[in-house]
Amino acid sequence: METGKFFHNLMERKDFETWLDNISVTFLSLTDLQKNETLDHLISLSGAVQLRHLSNNLETLLKRDFLKLLPLELSFYLLKWLDPQTLLTCCLVSKQWNKVISACTEVWQTACKNLGWQIDDSVQDALHWKKVYLKAILRMKQLEDHEAFETSSLIGHSARVYALYYKDGLLCTGSDDLSAKLWDVSTGQCVYGIQTHTCAAVKFDEQKLVTGSFDNTVACWEWSSGARTQHFRGHTGAVFSVDYNDELDILVSGSADFTVKVWALSAGTCLNTLTGHTEWVTKVVLQKCKVKSLLHSPGDYILLSADKYEIKIWPIGREINCKCLKTLSVSEDRSICLQPRLHFDGKYIVCSSALGLYQWDFASYDILRVIKTPEIANLALLGFGDVFALLFDNRYLYIMDLRTESLISRWPLPEYRKSKRGSSFLAGEASWLNGLDGHNDTGLVFATSMPDHSIHLVLWKEHG
Repeated sequence: METGKFFHNLMERKDFETWLDNISVTFLSLTDLQKNETLDHLISLSGAVQLRHLSNNLETLLKRDFLKLLPLELSFYLLKWLDPQTLLTCCLVSKQWNKVISACTEVWQTACKNLGWQIDDSVQDALHWKKVYLKAILRMKQLEDHEAFETSSLIGHSARVYALYYKDGLLCTGSDDLSAKLWDVSTGQCVYGIQTHTCAAVKFDEQKLVTGSFDNTVACWEWSSGARTQHFRGHTGAVFSVDYNDELDILVSGSADFTVKVWALSAGTCLNTLTGHTEWVTKVVLQKCKVKSLLHSPGDYILLSADKYEIKIWPIGREINCKCLKTLSVSEDRSICLQPRLHFDGKYIVCSSALGLYQWDFASYDILRVIKTPEIANLALLGFGDVFALLFDNRYLYIMDLRTESLISRWPLPEYRKSKRGSSFLAGEASWLNGLDGHNDTGLVFATSMPDHSIHLVLWKEHG
């Protein structure tokens, strides 16, 4: 009896398969609209068991892992259209997705660039760039949350500290206590301390220190012995700024006597006195030109001198009768003062004023842009790069994203000693202003002298 029932069901199965084959042939011959109507009719006739079966199978049929199925190049092309945060979320879908997304070098390099990070195109390891991006996100969040910096102090002078100069992790301080000290910023230790005259300006290298003084002279000192190796006499007012170049064997000085003097560094003799300023010369800068114009070529050395209203540009060399190439100002009637800080990198001149931040193209001397926002009306310039600018006022240190001209971070400052000539505060490391790279956001950001004769330091906080 049971055997007969089995063969009866088997026959039914064969009949069903024949019927299904016939229906399939007919279904395939229908138009898309007719197929849809047929399916709608069958669904309306289905019970709970059939609908559940349909739902389970449709989910599987409709899912397509396109990152696994597509060629890698096409996957990379599609991924470029997604924002980094979405990509990070996609990395959590599966190991395969994480592997493909992490391998897309261009995606992560672009994400880093958009954050203002420098990119070394020679590094093609995609996983490296994903890690750099994650590090960048952390640092940018710290900047936005005002948590990127920390503070420290240097204590050792017994009178007003008027002059500061920073280079390669070392900070030089010149004081009215007739001394200059060289500090290791990372440890806070004093490396050298020598007896000098009163210092209004300082600049140093590994062997020597050059000081401009309120006694109207410039002096050169040897760090190792503390001996004065050269004394430059000739100014009739305090010397507020000095710069020098060993290759040219030239030293320049700007003074309260309205002149700039050019000296032979090794011999101590005055080569030239540049006149034309009608205010104290508070800043002199010696820099190699990086652009070509009618007045200079790449590689030429240029001298910039600035007073309260004007920036003058001079050719520099051994010529005695050197003439001013150009005078820059932000107001012809001298109604607007320039801030004492000056940025010149051989391509651009940047200076701040009450009207905003001015940037001149050094090839044409034209004003490239003026950054005018209510936020920076009273801010002074500390540093200027391709991506960021460092600014400050009486209360805060600010970072501006130059691509959007918006302030992205600030840091509170104590009641530091004010200086109209800008010598008692300075920026530290400057390479990060051209874009962070995961390594250059370390060390000194800002230093200023305090009323108690200490030095207040603002430093990058180590990455978490």
